[in-house]
Amino acid sequence: MRSWPYISTAWASSLLVLALPIAAIAHTGHDHGAEFHPGTSQPASGVRVDGATAERLGLQIEPVQRRSLSIGLQTTAEVVTQPDQTVMVNAPINGTVVELLVQPGDVVQQGQALARVIAPDLIELRVSSQEDRVGAEADLRAAQANLTLARRNYERQVAIAATEIAAAQQQVVLAQDRFEQDQRLVGAGAIARQQLLESESTLAAARSQLTRAESRQPVLEAQAEMERSQAALAAAQSHLQLSTATYQTRLQQLNSPATEQGVVTVVAPIAGKVAERPVTLGEAVEEAVTPILSIVNGDRLRVTANVYEKDLGQVSEGQAVRATVDSLPDQIFTGRVVTVGAVVDGATRVIPVTAELDEAGALKPGMFAELEILTSRTPEAVLTIPASALVDAEGRTLVFVQNGEAFEPVEITVGRRAGDQVEIQSGLFEGDQVVVQGALQLYAQSLRGGGEAAATEETDLVRSGFSVPSWGWGLGGVAIAATAFYIGRRSRPAAAAAMNGHVPAPAPDLVLTASRPDAVATEADHHHS
Repeated sequence: MRSWPYISTAWASSLLVLALPIAAIAHTGHDHGAEFHPGTSQPASGVRVDGATAERLGLQIEPVQRRSLSIGLQTTAEVVTQPDQTVMVNAPINGTVVELLVQPGDVVQQGQALARVIAPDLIELRVSSQEDRVGAEADLRAAQANLTLARRNYERQVAIAATEIAAAQQQVVLAQDRFEQDQRLVGAGAIARQQLLESESTLAAARSQLTRAESRQPVLEAQAEMERSQAALAAAQSHLQLSTATYQTRLQQLNSPATEQGVVTVVAPIAGKVAERPVTLGEAVEEAVTPILSIVNGDRLRVTANVYEKDLGQVSEGQAVRATVDSLPDQIFTGRVVTVGAVVDGATRVIPVTAELDEAGALKPGMFAELEILTSRTPEAVLTIPASALVDAEGRTLVFVQNGEAFEPVEITVGRRAGDQVEIQSGLFEGDQVVVQGALQLYAQSLRGGGEAAATEETDLVRSGFSVPSWGWGLGGVAIAATAFYIGRRSRPAAAAAMNGHVPAPAPDLVLTASRPDAVATEADHHHS
């Protein structure tokens, strides 16, 4: 129930507050308070947004925290592919393109068919190879037949030699017995000496025949003939292999499958994306000269940058890096330094440094990037917020801080940057709830005077710096809004502590609604009750 004494008190308080400079009230409780500057287009007040509107705007809030930041050298860089992940596929053979199987932008796998080329030279080579093979096969069959005959002759000569040796040995035994018997008879005077000489001659002849039989001359000749036949067979087999080896070797050089009709299929040497395809259907191509298409594998990318000679002592292989690109401002790509150049450029005094990224994401070769080579960490934890929370308001940096359902613009001073985090030198307290996504939308709404951020049909923008209307209720409303801003900002550390279970949280901010003259009294009754 509203009482008139209470209303009188509220009006008196409002007039008393308005007796003070509005700027002084606005600055109370801030380190800088630069978010209230008359005559500029930056917001001079907070914006109150209900839950449904906040969800529609995609607002995300995070507390100001203390962190130890990784900092380092910053330089510009270029996104490049791995040295072996960009391939220009040239024509493997002289011929004509008869089929194109992929388009620029298509993703291909290693070994996938890209195009087909018909090659007359390959057809001629195959025909010649087949002719050589036919001749080689005929020579091989003749050599096999000759070897068979030679082997049989050798076996026959071995058998004959064995028989002759046995017969010669028998003759030697008989001649030896007769010679010995004749020697005894000559000693007894039973026979003439002439007969002994004949027996001795017969023995010598038998021994000579045994020597010839044991020499196995026909066997040796048959063996030599068999070996020649074996050599001829081996040569025929080699010739047969060579007759097809030329053709097969040519196919291997192509590194692509081919049909009997001379159609060569050009395949992808690596997996990736087709970057360009300069060849056209029906075009004559020259071996190793005419480009068919190029493939780029962007799954693993690198960044190359130049580091000044004076900073070279801070850079080494294996150091962590962070990279960002303008087209993807909300993404940070991490990696490590893989190479540091060996020679300093004499003119620019820089040395090339290459870092390999862990994940390429949506990066494209050729993009320019901002590269940070991490060299050290801050000696102690500092206040930080995500860089996405920052709003550039005519050269000044603002953030929106939550105070109940209101979001107040606060000017801050930023320090060092480390990836997506920035150091806060002044303007915020630890635990402040800062809008990290959707701050630009709040800023735009505050410049338009509310609009889409209105939670009701009434005006929800809390303006502490707008011109004072001539109505008495307007004066009181402005005073209440300014007082609410002061109370909310100064009570934020207490509110943060309350969130951690230490002290009770303060009451929510007062809200000015300017849709009707009795709005101030209505809000006062609400908080009083």
